[in-house]
Amino acid sequence: MRTREFLSKLEHARIVHAIREAESNTSGEIRVFVQRGKLNADPLMVAQKKFHKLRMHKTRERNAVLIFVAPRVHKFAVVGDKAIHEKCGDEFWQRVVNGMRTHFQNENFNDALVEAIKEIGKLLAAHFPKTPGNANEVPDEIVEQ
Repeated sequence: MRTREFLSKLEHARIVHAIREAESNTSGEIRVFVQRGKLNADPLMVAQKKFHKLRMHKTRERNAVLIFVAPRVHKFAVVGDKAIHEKCGDEFWQRVVNGMRTHFQNENFNDALVEAIKEIGKLLAAHFPKTPGNANEVPDEIVEQ
């Protein structure tokens, strides 16, 4: 699917609302990144590089999560920073990816992202509850590059 077509189907406001709602209960951060054009590498490796390029590893508690989507090649990945990964391990990320895959196969892109954000938000809230003074360290808008 062409990236432009994918982006035209995304309900940006709904996804950003889901991010803000999920982050309202946690000090964790969630971001969605949509890769424009082709992807000639493993999506997980690219997602990890984008995670660092976006400086998501610089959050105070090391509990940021990036949902990476490359619609043109039908690939995606989810990357969590050190502190959150230590709490949930690979099994949690795989479960999130499997849930997204089912929705993506049915072209329910918005549901895929919103459900993933909600699931990640619940995990973050359980391990990193919001405390007074928590600042939003990462913008909530979808990154498209």
